[in-house]
Amino acid sequence: MTTANLLVELFVEELPPKALKKLGEAFAQTLSENLERDNLLEPNSAITAYSTPRRLAAVITNVRDQAPSRKEHKKLMPASVGYDASGQFTPALIKRLEKEGGLRRALGDSLATILENGIDYIYLDREINGDSLKFHLSFSLLEVIQRLPIPKVMTYPDPSGEGWETVNFVRPAHGLIALHGADVVPVSLLGLEAGRMTHGHRFEARVDPVAITHADCYALQMADEGAVIASFAERRAEIARQLQAAAAPLGLKPVEDAALLDEVTALVERPNVLVGKFEQAFLEVPQECLILTMKANQKYFPLLDAAGKLTNQFLIVSNIVPADASAVIGGNERVVRPRLADARFFFDQDRKRTLDSRVLGLAKVVYHNKLGTQGERVTRVQAIARAIGQQLGGEALALKADQGALLAKADLLTDMVGEFPELQGIMGRYYAQHDGVPDDIAFAIEDHYKPRFAGDELPRSDVSVCVALADKLETLVGLFGIGEKPTGDKDPFALRRHALGVIRMLIEKKLPLSLDNLVNAAFAAFPKGLLGQAHTDVYMFVFERLGGAMREQGYSANEVDAVLSQNPTQIHLVPKQLEAVRVFAGLPEAPALAAANKRVGNILKKAEGEVGEQADPARFVEDAERALFAALGEIAPQADAAFEAGDYTTSLQKLAALKAPVDAFFDSVMVNADDPVLKANRLALLNQLHRTMNRVADLSRLAA
Repeated sequence: MTTANLLVELFVEELPPKALKKLGEAFAQTLSENLERDNLLEPNSAITAYSTPRRLAAVITNVRDQAPSRKEHKKLMPASVGYDASGQFTPALIKRLEKEGGLRRALGDSLATILENGIDYIYLDREINGDSLKFHLSFSLLEVIQRLPIPKVMTYPDPSGEGWETVNFVRPAHGLIALHGADVVPVSLLGLEAGRMTHGHRFEARVDPVAITHADCYALQMADEGAVIASFAERRAEIARQLQAAAAPLGLKPVEDAALLDEVTALVERPNVLVGKFEQAFLEVPQECLILTMKANQKYFPLLDAAGKLTNQFLIVSNIVPADASAVIGGNERVVRPRLADARFFFDQDRKRTLDSRVLGLAKVVYHNKLGTQGERVTRVQAIARAIGQQLGGEALALKADQGALLAKADLLTDMVGEFPELQGIMGRYYAQHDGVPDDIAFAIEDHYKPRFAGDELPRSDVSVCVALADKLETLVGLFGIGEKPTGDKDPFALRRHALGVIRMLIEKKLPLSLDNLVNAAFAAFPKGLLGQAHTDVYMFVFERLGGAMREQGYSANEVDAVLSQNPTQIHLVPKQLEAVRVFAGLPEAPALAAANKRVGNILKKAEGEVGEQADPARFVEDAERALFAALGEIAPQADAAFEAGDYTTSLQKLAALKAPVDAFFDSVMVNADDPVLKANRLALLNQLHRTMNRVADLSRLAA
């Protein structure tokens, strides 16, 4: 048994660029997993994935040419069934041995009789030789192809040309390499026989075809003879380097877009970054429009100045390196002009009508077949935004929020947004400013979609926050109300994102708004009878997202549970409460107090009848209950005062002084006394203690 590095390459027609990165990673990873499963990899084997527009490949180090042999100890049947009275094989045993690989082979192996639970069983002990790399690789490659995350399968004639067979794959495959070291592994896939021949760059390969001499030489030969950077990661890094190198002498910087960088990496095999220009007059169009059309349609990297303003220059990632690049640059400049002209045309046409005049048209746009039109939706968002504005800033803010909500969806009917849906909100802001709408209302049109994703910026003004909260609450309540709840991984309406947006705004903007009131205001905006009873579902859904968000920020599950179990209505205070709980949990008295609090809670739950709110000191018998009452009388006002002042950390720290009297109480006082009056008074004392300890959080949730 020998080991060598293994190369597998599948040469295909141009692969889908947006899927290439995942396809390359999955191809290499699945192949490696299969070979490891088949015991063909050494412990130190490593994998390198390669993918270009025209190939998927992997090099795996230290691959065995044959799986090692293994010993098998296999139970066959009871001895009473396998042997007759004279100790000879019965027909049943003979048949089983034939099934296990032949009687003659079985006779060369060891048959043993082992007693188990009073019954003798026949066991077969043998050594099984491992199968070859060729055997395993044939099946592994089939599985690799089946498990690739292919967005859409193509059907094409079998390359072997035999009969009328067809092959299914993401793109037609034209070549297969399988090299173990320098030796070809004779396997087949997709109607192709493995060899060592492939093709380099379509136009600039120095040698064609390229004969890979050894698995270790793949990347080097592809670069030297084929003019191809085979590694996706290396090609991506090279493009990023060239983008910066081209922009730096101009004093500019390319637009940062990881998805676009991945896409252009998947479009070229030999990247060459060039600088193009367009007419200054196009810069009169909002830069978001120009940037989007250059990125989405042409895969260019627009160049920005130091202030982040778009310039009339852009970067082209070409797939060729000509001696004179002027023709390539000129061609790209000619292609981009009509795109920019279209954007300018849409912008000019849209400004011929005011945004306000488009609002009535939303009554003809269906939002959801159970929730009506976009026009009806706008009316609901207005009502919610007014209610929020009234709470945050009185009538003045409510009126502005109402106007922002009225105009928020109007740009959906513009030509620019029809062509580029990604610009909804952004174009509404530009058109509103053109119409003379005040900036705070105009920016609310753009901001009401924020945050669009994790880490996105929040709405920038109070008006924007009112409209953004209203829009997200209307979406949550409406869709929950008609039963469109997220299930498992499916969340077609992005309701989890909407809930997290609400949470982020409440917390990061420190909004003193009750979540319960917000949900109620959202439900009130819908006509009676339109929605089901989903108030609690929406409330709990937001709380679940809140818990997840807090855990992601580093708080433990117990800490989060302690705070959220109290159903706090002021979400913006939750991080402050969590920090206080964390500080309290670090106190030496915390474990005992948490355990005692849990004990108190259990006693009160089991108490029959109504428990009193205040203990009567005249009815105390034991010194320990008097001491606890006195300690509560001293500490509770201090803890409560800190709580009311919003100093939750101090409020909880004050409780540390209760440890000694609480411990003494439980050591020497029988709560469930025979005397019902005495018992009731002690339960009332514990009720006082419980209220004092659990204002910030349910401390019993911290108990181990």
